[in-house]
Amino acid sequence: MFEDSTFESGGRIKSKSGPWMLVTSIIEVSFLVLLILIPLIYPEALPKAAMQMALVAPPPPPPPPPPPPPPTAVHVVRVQSEMMNNQLTAPTRIPTSIKMVAEKEPSQAGFGVVGSDFGGGSSNGVMGSIFGNGDNGPKVKAAVPKKVNISAGVAVGMLLQKTQPVYPPIAKAARVSGTVVLQATISRTGSIENLRVVSGPAMLQQAALDAVKSWRYRPYLLNNEPVEVETTVNVIFTLGG
Repeated sequence: MFEDSTFESGGRIKSKSGPWMLVTSIIEVSFLVLLILIPLIYPEALPKAAMQMALVAPPPPPPPPPPPPPPTAVHVVRVQSEMMNNQLTAPTRIPTSIKMVAEKEPSQAGFGVVGSDFGGGSSNGVMGSIFGNGDNGPKVKAAVPKKVNISAGVAVGMLLQKTQPVYPPIAKAARVSGTVVLQATISRTGSIENLRVVSGPAMLQQAALDAVKSWRYRPYLLNNEPVEVETTVNVIFTLGG
């Protein structure tokens, strides 16, 4: 026995495993063939969940959103003036509709031309219905202002009578000189009114007032009518030598 387990027996030991191996192989192949054929012959035997997962197709993807609408074209209408170089020009398009405007008939009185049979004309030959009733219309006359202001230079040109001022002895002894500026109103008759001192040496002011009070001017005419004027008068005092 020891010899048979450790060394080759030389074909003297016989085994019975060969037929069993063949039978086992046939059984295994038959089982595999059966597992393959059962689903094909009886599909109801398969699990429903597995069949649904295998047979149900995935839902299609959602359709893409619709494209945005195209932008609306804006038509710009240019209105061209019918005036060119302050002159009327022909219209570029003809209107589709014409609106009738009812006008009142002009009165026949005051319509006509001088020398015609229609009458109502004016002496200058202009139709009275358009430019008025000739010389019969009211005349507008501008109001003359009560008082105007003039410069000292203009007042000198209007001067008719001038009295020279008397140099005060006290001012001459004190060697005081200068210009006394007076504000005065020349009346419609040319006399001096509202005479007052604006500036100047105090020693010379009274002498200037006494002299200018007697001055006379030519009336200032505005629209051929005399008006009062407001002006300034300069009285100059100088020391001789």
